[in-house]
Amino acid sequence: MNVNRLLRKNIRQLSAYVAKEIPCRVKLDANESPYEFPSFLQSIDDIKTNRYPDPEARILKREAARRWKTGARNILLGNGSDEIIYYLITTFGGPVLYPTPTFSMYGIIAKAIGEKTIGIPLDRDFDLSLDAMLRAVKREKPKLIFLSTPNNPTGNCFSSERILKLIDRTKGLVVIDEAYYPFSSRKGMLPLLRDYKNALFMRTLSKIGFASLRVGFLIAHEEIIEAVNRVRLPFNVNALSQRIAIQVFKNYREIDRTIKAICRERDRVFRELSSIESIEVFPSEANFILFRVRNAPAIHKKLLKKGVLIRDMSSQVRDSLRVTIGTPEENDIFLEKIAEVLQ
Repeated sequence: MNVNRLLRKNIRQLSAYVAKEIPCRVKLDANESPYEFPSFLQSIDDIKTNRYPDPEARILKREAARRWKTGARNILLGNGSDEIIYYLITTFGGPVLYPTPTFSMYGIIAKAIGEKTIGIPLDRDFDLSLDAMLRAVKREKPKLIFLSTPNNPTGNCFSSERILKLIDRTKGLVVIDEAYYPFSSRKGMLPLLRDYKNALFMRTLSKIGFASLRVGFLIAHEEIIEAVNRVRLPFNVNALSQRIAIQVFKNYREIDRTIKAICRERDRVFRELSSIESIEVFPSEANFILFRVRNAPAIHKKLLKKGVLIRDMSSQVRDSLRVTIGTPEENDIFLEKIAEVLQ
């Protein structure tokens, strides 16, 4: 049997998103938080393993709504943001427009479903190329526009003015992915929900210490939530994840302390990297830093041999590497090893 002959044509040319697990001393490649919260596990002793979880995650929605000052009916839960992206494209279709480079799952999921994708390169400052995107909006009439701000892998926030112009000029939906907003000096753009029906928002717990839970949030007008809910798989967020996520919102001050610690370390690592002449460092509003160095793939391999795993992004941004901000001790090791490698 030739399995390839049975594949849909769009799947034959598709490459999977590969999340490699590479043994290393210091793991700074996946934009995870270096801090965990084992105390939160103490509240889950009454979960019944023989019963399905709450299909609507009602308590979790109420807690999230309280935190973000919105309504519980404006929230839909996903098994990570990836599932929400899948649901959005399944519900509304394409074409799907996004800037490049950005989070690769926008394009991967759209192509897997068989929808047209349009990637518009960012400008020299890694901001939205507004004129090019507006031309694409007029020409392609995208159903969905995905904007990650702060953006992965560049780390910067897009201009709010340019985002607003896109929202105003498109008849489609603009999905503002705020996965990294907790680390940003900006407050996030969620207040736009009051005035723009075509503005949707995604948020997640994955970057602030709970990547293993796989809990993502779509925040939008009720009509849109109702439409996306038609394609949502039943019981898509398990009881364990729901229970711990509820504790996250009830104990957010503890989370906020670690976020502030990560931001302080990000600024320190930025200063240290900027002092190295052979490195060009890009400002970041996220929990990672993108930097440019000659022979980036070779530097990446040399660091790994010294036990430090970061991300080679040179296929997306020329000669670039991305380092996640870890604990002070992990960051010290990274800075020591990068200096050794560059010598």
